[in-house]
Amino acid sequence: MQEPYDALFKNISDRLERLVPLNAHNADKNIHEEMAKSGFERRDFIKWAGAMTATFALPASFTPLMAKAVEVANRLPVIWLHMAECTGCSESLLRSEDPSIDSVIFDYINLEYHETIMVASGHQADLSLEQAIEKHKGNYVLMVEGGIPKGTEYFLTMGAQARTGAQECIHAAEHAKAIFAIGTCSSFGGVQAAYPNPSNAQSLDKIISQPIVNVPGCPPSEKNIVGNIIYFIMFGTLPRLDAYNRPTWAYGHRVHDLCERRGHFDAGEFVQHFGDENAKNGFCLYKVGCKGPYTFNNCSKLRFNSHTSWPIQAGHGCIGCSEPNFWDTMSPFEEPISNRLIVPVTTAFGGAGADRVADTVGVVALSASAIGIAAHALISGLAKDKDA
Repeated sequence: MQEPYDALFKNISDRLERLVPLNAHNADKNIHEEMAKSGFERRDFIKWAGAMTATFALPASFTPLMAKAVEVANRLPVIWLHMAECTGCSESLLRSEDPSIDSVIFDYINLEYHETIMVASGHQADLSLEQAIEKHKGNYVLMVEGGIPKGTEYFLTMGAQARTGAQECIHAAEHAKAIFAIGTCSSFGGVQAAYPNPSNAQSLDKIISQPIVNVPGCPPSEKNIVGNIIYFIMFGTLPRLDAYNRPTWAYGHRVHDLCERRGHFDAGEFVQHFGDENAKNGFCLYKVGCKGPYTFNNCSKLRFNSHTSWPIQAGHGCIGCSEPNFWDTMSPFEEPISNRLIVPVTTAFGGAGADRVADTVGVVALSASAIGIAAHALISGLAKDKDA
């Protein structure tokens, strides 16, 4: 192990040892037995742990610690609230016909409150939430799914007490040890906040004052959800964040950077319209609306449907769903952005953006490819400087 990691390795080991004696929610369950029931062998789990270790940019020697963190995940209480949303973030994680290791882990954790899967309703549900907050005061992780009306709270009331979404979030956040906004709706307002936003839906950070980690996506990858829980178990702190409070381990690169069609972009090989010969050959989808050059997410690395595919592989461009205001700024989704936007994304750097490259790349292939790489670096740098 490299020397700079020695202290970190020891700190994580000590933290995990302190978690072991704590009361476990599923004390009668063993994560390896639960995975075996779903058809996963121990080597599958170790492979998953190794992949997550690499995702966190840690040496392979940390893989046993990653595995240990999952084993004690049922010591970490989680309260999950639903606001204005479609419940797609929860459904994508919990309702898979072919459960992934991530979903098995999520079933295993101490999920104290989650309205989608809980039996209680009405007064009993309200009581369950209050008991969870009181029992784990100062030690639970709060996860919020959905946008929250602000100044128009009557658009979102819930429970037997008719408490508003904003009141529920403020109340639950007061004693939370860590807070995560799950999905684009909670992170940035989502479709509820799209123009003209009649309910004045807002992101979670506009409702509460505590530090928040945004985990955007419509829906986000299940690994990004579970990964943040494991990160908190291992380090006891929030991950490093970008300008939009997204964890850099998950949202540190653009979809475009690791896209399997990137070589076609650099070579000037584009799908001109859906169903053409270029589409059949797997060419770049930029000219039919792909927003990959403007979107920070790890979809191209993690994929969906048990990691077998993702929208671009299936033949449709990225719609930029992990970016702020994407419903307004990224649509129409089947058209390139060009220079039509003002905020928060623009390619108006004297035409030296991805659109200019897409229009000229086929003229002089080699020089255009070089321009493309330089332009992408320029856009990424300028956008980050502007948002910081």
